Formats: sequence, structure tokens, C-alpha cells
Amino acid sequence: MIQRRDGPQTMSPHASMRPRSPAEALEPTRAPQRPRGGKIRQPSRVLSAIARIGSAIITISVFALIVIGGLALLLGHFYERPGPLTDARTVVIEKGAGRIEIAEQLERDGIISSRWAFVANHLLHNVMSGGKPIEMKAGEYEVKATASMRDVLELLGEGKSILYKVTLPEGLTSQQIVERLNAEPTLSGEITQIPPEGSLLPDTYRISKGMSRQELLDRMQQESADFLAAAWEKRAPDIPVSTPREALILASIIEKETGKDDERRRVAAVFSNRLKKKMRLQSDPTIIYGIVGGRGPLGRPITRADIDTKTDHNTYRINGLPPTPICNPGRATIEATLNPAATNDLYFVADGTGGHTFSETLSAHNAAVQNWRKIEKAQSAEDGKDKTAGPGVVDTDSTEAADPTPATAATPTAAAAPAVAAAPAAKTSTIPLPVRKPKPPVN
Repeated sequence: MIQRRDGPQTMSPHASMRPRSPAEALEPTRAPQRPRGGKIRQPSRVLSAIARIGSAIITISVFALIVIGGLALLLGHFYERPGPLTDARTVVIEKGAGRIEIAEQLERDGIISSRWAFVANHLLHNVMSGGKPIEMKAGEYEVKATASMRDVLELLGEGKSILYKVTLPEGLTSQQIVERLNAEPTLSGEITQIPPEGSLLPDTYRISKGMSRQELLDRMQQESADFLAAAWEKRAPDIPVSTPREALILASIIEKETGKDDERRRVAAVFSNRLKKKMRLQSDPTIIYGIVGGRGPLGRPITRADIDTKTDHNTYRINGLPPTPICNPGRATIEATLNPAATNDLYFVADGTGGHTFSETLSAHNAAVQNWRKIEKAQSAEDGKDKTAGPGVVDTDSTEAADPTPATAATPTAAAAPAVAAAPAAKTSTIPLPVRKPKPPVN
């Protein structure tokens, strides 16, 4: 029996839909319609802009990294490769020169191939140095053949410049030292004022070309202060000086009295013993300093008038030590002053060999003086000319007057002899080194 349906058949939503043909099976299923009443959302313009900007930034960053990496490789190539120098060359970097000035000079001198590569590598190194930038220092440098930019930059940064020696011997006054420094061509600048007497430590100093004269002078003062302070801590307990400055004054006198290493402590003992006994020091170098100051030698023999002239430094006429040093003593003399020999010597006189004969008594000293005169007479005869001292000339070492009171019978008198023409005073700019020469003794 056939049943009729009044209306079209509807499929149950749960019923499975089967394709009616193979072609229909290959077609994609149509998406369901949007529910009625729902709003259609438009894409956000802000998010799109942000996405585009982010994409651009990433692209630019990648490109910049590629460029920077290429430049870094190129700079590294310039930095590490051998330089254009075929032979070693000396270059002088002036004080105050900037980075670009130095680079231009190096390129001009044929030491580097590119000033800009040098400057860029210097900047790059300082940025990546972790707080330890390279500061190129002034000076005179010897650059080796084929030196790379790295080698040159490290050389200038470490300050390994060519060093010169400046020797300033013991016994010079501060004025003489300043004159020598002013005549030194490897130094630069001016010295504004002469430092206090005795405040400089004589030595051989290493300097770089262009170093300031005042800088070296300041260094000498600091060296002197440091050494004196250290030596003072090691002084003998019974020395007759109470301050480092007094020790420096006494050392300056001892420095001018002898240049022999094996005599310094014994000469120091003579003056120490005299100070302990309240005897005047009677040192000729103090007479000379009282007359000419720091200019240097007197240029003529000392006369009786010089001895009788009272100055602040004339130890024939003042008690104790003079108010200031009379020269700049060296290390060995300062140490000898603070640790004199254990002797009772009160006198010394030249012995004809460059040294001295030391005596504890005036009678022994007078005998030593007579012996020296015989030696001097023999030397005069051998030389064929008279070396007798002029009127009133006395020996630095003939310290016979043992009492600070007016002269006694033991005080020597001037020898009657022909006058000796005074030698012209030397210019201070050409003052020679101190010469330890025995002088004629008194009668």
C-alpha cells in the first residue's frame, strides 16, 4: 500500500547527509550562515599599524646588524693588518694633542694607512673597554717596522716612550740645578721659581722627550722628602741634630767637604763631635755660600777678610748650624750624616791623595798640616810653578780654632806669600761640576 505525504519531507537534523553523486562528494561543504543579529567585526587599524612598524624595525635592525658587522670586520682588518712602515721610525706626540691630530700625524708620517680607521678603532675600543679606555700619552716613541694600528695604539696608550737620562750630581745648589734643567733640550716649559736650597735629591732621572721641567723639579723634591723621612727613621740615637731639616743642613756641609765614599761617615763624625762640644764647625764652603749664595763657586781663593766677614752661613763666625743648607746633598751623604762613624776626631786636612788625614787633637792636626805642606811643596816644584796661597788663604779642612770664643794662640795665622790674582767668576750657565781639590793649609 502506497502512503502519500501531504508535504515535503524534512530531514532530521541528526540524519546523515549523503552525497547524491561522486562529483558532489568532491565539492567543499558550504560554510554555515552567520547567525542573524551578529555584528561583523572590522580589522583594527592600530594593531595593523603596530604590526607594520614592528616589521619595519625588525627589518631595519637586521640590515643595520649586517652593515655594522661588515664595518667591524673591515675595521678589524685595518686594525690587525701590518702597517705601511718599512723601517722603524721615531714619532713625537706633542702634549695636548687630540685624537684626530694624533691620527693625522701618524698618517702623515706613514705609520698608519688610514686616520679614520685609527680613530674609529680607538673609539670602538674605548666603548667596549669596560671602563678602561686608552688615553694616548705625549712623548717620543719608536714605532717598529710594519707595526699594526693595534701596536701603535697600545704603544701610545701605555706611554712606553723613549727615555733619556738627566744626571744631576750631588753638591749642586738649587740655582745650579735649575740652570742645568733649563739647558736640557729634551725638557719643555719654564720653571717659575727656584726651589728651597737642599730640597732636591741629586740623581740620574729618566725622562721622556717633552717632559715639563717643573714636573721633573717637583719629582726631585718629592724624592728628597721621601728619602729624608725614611733615613731619619734609621738615624743613630746620639746624633747632635734634632730635626730632619737640621740633618739636611749638616749633610749639605759634609757633601761639600768630601767626595769620597769611604770618608763621608768620618767627616760626619768630625762635625757631629764639634757640635756636641759646642765648637764652631769652621767649614770653608759655608763662607763661600754666605758670599755668593746659590750661584756656585767663589771664583777665587778665600781670604782672611772673607773669614772675618760675618754672614748667616759663615760657620767661622756663627755657632752651630747655618740657617739653611748650602747645597743639595745626595743619598749617601744624608745616610752618613745620620749615622756617623764612632770616632773622637775633631779635625781633618788634605793628605795629597784626594783624601784627608783625621785627628783627635790639635797637635796631631798641626803635624798633619805640616805633612800636607811638604807634599804641596813637592807638587809645586814638580809642576815648576808656585802654588803658594795668597795672603789670608786658608784650607777648608784646617779647622784648628776649637773654641767659639775669639781666636786663641792656637788659631792659625795667614801665611806671608805673594798675592795670587783672583780668577774671573764663571758664568752660572756654565758652572762645572764640584771638584774635590785640596786647598793650601794655613801656618
